Amino acid sequence: MTAHRKRQQRPTLRAARLSPRDILHTGSAGMRSRPLRVVLSALGIAIGIATMISVVGISASSEERVLQELDKLGTNMLKVTPGTDLLTGKSIPMAEDAVGRVARIDGVEHVGGTGLLEHSVRRSEKISEDITGGITVQAATEGLLATLRGKVRTGTWLNKATGSYPAVVLGDVAADRLGISRPGQRVYVDGDYFTVLGILDGLPLSPEIARSALVGWDIGRSRLGFDGHPTTLYERSADAEVERVRNLVARTVDPRTPRNVDVTDPSAGLRAKAATEGAFSSLLLGLGGVALLVGGVGVANTMIISVLERRYEIGLRRSIGATRGQIRGQFVTESLLLSGLGGVAGILLGAATTGVYATSSGLPWVVPLWAVGGGFGATLVIGTVAGLYPAVRASRLSPTLALHAA
Repeated sequence: MTAHRKRQQRPTLRAARLSPRDILHTGSAGMRSRPLRVVLSALGIAIGIATMISVVGISASSEERVLQELDKLGTNMLKVTPGTDLLTGKSIPMAEDAVGRVARIDGVEHVGGTGLLEHSVRRSEKISEDITGGITVQAATEGLLATLRGKVRTGTWLNKATGSYPAVVLGDVAADRLGISRPGQRVYVDGDYFTVLGILDGLPLSPEIARSALVGWDIGRSRLGFDGHPTTLYERSADAEVERVRNLVARTVDPRTPRNVDVTDPSAGLRAKAATEGAFSSLLLGLGGVALLVGGVGVANTMIISVLERRYEIGLRRSIGATRGQIRGQFVTESLLLSGLGGVAGILLGAATTGVYATSSGLPWVVPLWAVGGGFGATLVIGTVAGLYPAVRASRLSPTLALHAA
């Protein structure tokens, strides 16, 4: 009876619990003993993550630049042009006072107009008229520059005084093609020389102005045969009033036949560009995903080899009391550390690649946090999946057979 009680009172053996520090120590043991293999295995993960981070970062940087341009140029400008007669195919002229009509619409802040002239602009009379360089001559109202939110790179803009004299303001593209670099130089227009008053900065929303030589409204009518009918109107209103003004512009310019007036939004192209900036990136993201998958296969292969090489260690740990769960945890932890190392290296490499590209291209450096978090999370998932099978295989090794095979 006493012996039976003693047997009942004997304490049962329980597996020792490993602290997180012990788990990390045992999980990193294989990595510390084989550093070259670790680098090569982590390289596949790093390449995949770096590809994904750089693709997303470059796309986000390009999109950010477009959005910055939109913020600077505004999305509240409308462009008004004459419609086309369906029978004759000819453009229907707008009224001479179309600029004043639009200016009276409630909510309109600025209005400017241009009138296309049938003349060419050349550096001198010795250049053939057929060589136009794609530059047009247009009469411009004084309010055009404010409406476009343009800036004069050098010189001055047209005003009421200079608009009555043979003077011209060149768009930046027109100035480059004519070889004009400063005010005071002259260009040849319709048998006479015009003095260059200024050169404009780039106008992304109005490329037709960038390729134009702009003269005053009055000199256009008095010397260049301009009939006073504007061929293009530019209108800028308050942001909240854009849609309402858009519905009124055509009826205001031509109350009888508003369908003969075309109203467009020049900023729509930039908005579409910003929206589709990442469309092509999907293919590159797919390639990055393939590289990441290949890296995961490499990690799994490394872990399987590690299990085969360390059977003695596994058998020894199992024989002194390590549980199957602890063996699984050791190898899953090693796989996670291996993948995590590659993920961190890939994030840094991808961010650095994005920074180099953005700096060289004049873009803002943007690396979305969701891309960083998602990339690192993907490495942890891949590390878990890649290490799961080798970990289960290691935990199922018989201690006796493992020690005997070693």
